[in-house]
Amino acid sequence: MVDIQTVSIAIASASVVAGVVYYALQLRHQTKLRQTDLIMKLYSTLGSQEFFESYTKFMLMEFENYDDYRKKYAPSPTGLSEKPEVIAFWKVGIFYEEIGSLLYMKLIDINLTARLFRNLVGYTWEKMKPIIEGLRKQWNDPRLYGWFEYLANEMKKRERG
Repeated sequence: MVDIQTVSIAIASASVVAGVVYYALQLRHQTKLRQTDLIMKLYSTLGSQEFFESYTKFMLMEFENYDDYRKKYAPSPTGLSEKPEVIAFWKVGIFYEEIGSLLYMKLIDINLTARLFRNLVGYTWEKMKPIIEGLRKQWNDPRLYGWFEYLANEMKKRERG
């Protein structure tokens, strides 16, 4: 026959296990909420007037390649300029660089990122790629906008598979 002490030990043990399982589920839920909150803050930046103006300004730029871009927009030896189009390039690029870094660190979810940013990442990367590759060569920095490239590649992989 089972005595009261054995039953109370079993109940206490089951309570501890239930508490640990509940805590683990809550922790997982909180992590998802934080990821969602972070990606929604990024998405609200995307929808801001300042970002939209920069994005539009950059996407309307016309250039054939990096040399053409330099001639038209950033003729200085560094490839930098105070022209609004160049500033727009950096604002947009840094925004996507941040998203790529967060994705790499698994602080945001690829599925939610892909749903919210859809084709914007790919279009923007393709437009910026010649400039980024030119700057990488000019500055001898193969990692320049590496997280943006990572983001674009991850989005491409997700689309294919």
